[in-house]
Amino acid sequence: MNLKQHAIHKLYQYRKAISTRPYGARGKNLIRCELCLLAQTYCTCQSRRQLVSDNAFLLIMYDDEVLKPSNSGRLIADLIPDTHAYIWSRTQANRKMLALIQDPRYQAFVIFPGEYAYPQQTVVSELKPTGLDSTKKLLFIMLDGSWREAIKMFRKSPYLHDLPLLSFIPETVAKYGLRKGSRDFQLGTAEVAVLALAASGEKGNAEALSIWFELFIAASMFSRSRQSNKDLSPLNQLAQEFTQKVSANTSG
Repeated sequence: MNLKQHAIHKLYQYRKAISTRPYGARGKNLIRCELCLLAQTYCTCQSRRQLVSDNAFLLIMYDDEVLKPSNSGRLIADLIPDTHAYIWSRTQANRKMLALIQDPRYQAFVIFPGEYAYPQQTVVSELKPTGLDSTKKLLFIMLDGSWREAIKMFRKSPYLHDLPLLSFIPETVAKYGLRKGSRDFQLGTAEVAVLALAASGEKGNAEALSIWFELFIAASMFSRSRQSNKDLSPLNQLAQEFTQKVSANTSG
């Protein structure tokens, strides 16, 4: 199997190369796939398919977030071709990342709760055609880390403070039936991307990413279980459902 590496795969290899010691993730003794970071027995890479999307994503990742097998941001890059990823720096923002944000071909939105907006920032809860430039591609900027880390990244990144915020309200979250944390906006990175795709009108892609996320969660749970002779039919069913959804989107 010769799968093409995407932005987060490359960032993972870079971050791993500069680490002074191995990252001590839960299940560190598992033999993992180097791409999906799941246990090799439950690797999902064979099912991975890229979607056709008019959207782009930029993941700004907190230090070692890219090393975590539990990180769901990589699932976005698995499916959306135009996905970019950079490690966040408080003192020196990556020049290529800044150039991407300022690229006139994109219309950038930071996905973040509106309650944290700065006075000069526009906050929207939905994407209306009247507020979009039809000549530009939407660029969804996501801060990938724990909630505390995401707040820190947002507050200490002045280059984000003049960009409009896309802030999903609880009603939007409930509409798509996504899991919720202790607060309505505390969702996994991939789950937030599902909302963004749906808000942009790409419902089929949103559904595909949602299934891909479900498969990732299921495979992760299998990896953590110590039971022998496991029935893999739930994983196979999700993989088949994902493939069917991608095929339907492509043919449609």
